[in-house]
Amino acid sequence: MKTIGILTSGGDAPGMNAAIRAVVRTGIYNNIRIMGIKQGYSGLINGDIVEMNLSSVADIIHRGGTMLRSSRSDEFQTEEGFKKAVDVLKIFGIDGLVVLGGDGTLRGAKKLSDAGIPTIGIPCTIDNDLGYTDYTIGFFTAVETVVDAISKIRDTSTSHGRANIIEVMGRHCGDIALYAGLAGGAESIIVPEMEFNIDEVAKKAISGRNRGKLHHIIVLAEGVGNAYDVAKILVEKTNIDTRVTILGHIQRGGTPTTFDRILASEMGRRSVELLLAGEGGRALGTKCNHIIDLDITEALNIKKQFAKEMFETTKLLSI
Repeated sequence: MKTIGILTSGGDAPGMNAAIRAVVRTGIYNNIRIMGIKQGYSGLINGDIVEMNLSSVADIIHRGGTMLRSSRSDEFQTEEGFKKAVDVLKIFGIDGLVVLGGDGTLRGAKKLSDAGIPTIGIPCTIDNDLGYTDYTIGFFTAVETVVDAISKIRDTSTSHGRANIIEVMGRHCGDIALYAGLAGGAESIIVPEMEFNIDEVAKKAISGRNRGKLHHIIVLAEGVGNAYDVAKILVEKTNIDTRVTILGHIQRGGTPTTFDRILASEMGRRSVELLLAGEGGRALGTKCNHIIDLDITEALNIKKQFAKEMFETTKLLSI
């Protein structure tokens, strides 16, 4: 193993740069040449590749986004596009690969490993929707962003006596809504994993208003449905002025939290060590504060378990 490539694919996540930094510096420490592949699998197909050095990753550990940029590549999913990617890796003399991203990125990593290119996957997605790992890089930064938004929205909602529905990202995983809702003191949390009754949400809002509460925060995961439809029904049932805030891509940006930087640094180092040990087709993760690695196919087949006990805590504390 003389040359390792690194790319970021799919949606960006805070902490990616910290992982890139760790891969580059661990590689250089071990006298390995590191090649940065820009714009994900699309850049790989197009040969958009540059050699990286210590200066390449200076002053990036605290920055959000990804310095290598990212994209989603339909071409990589085709037989012809995949063959181009493998050929480019051989042309540039890349012996192993580290890829950062979510489930789709990891599937690409497995495919490359099966084609003879040892590849290690690092889970980077704000959604925290991978079942094999406790947390993904970027998740806690996104949660902090949402909690900050909840606090600010509560201030203005209180001034006007309003309810506010805050829609957060996560696709079909409700972890951002759950963690941010609990930490932010939301009155109601609506997630895809748990059935919700709009009458119960309305009853809680009316009960709060009747005892003098001047705000009502509802955190809604995007995978549930349309926030404006929920708001309309809530107004009809409660006559409480209800506004909608869709946080959108602000959740992907910003300075990564300490936790995400540490997790990314540890996984970046481990990814290089695995490649140097002759491993490939492995996905990194974390369990009980320990870095783990397992076969990518096995990892992706592990179903995500929703934290129902935490959800019950939110219901209990929001009475």
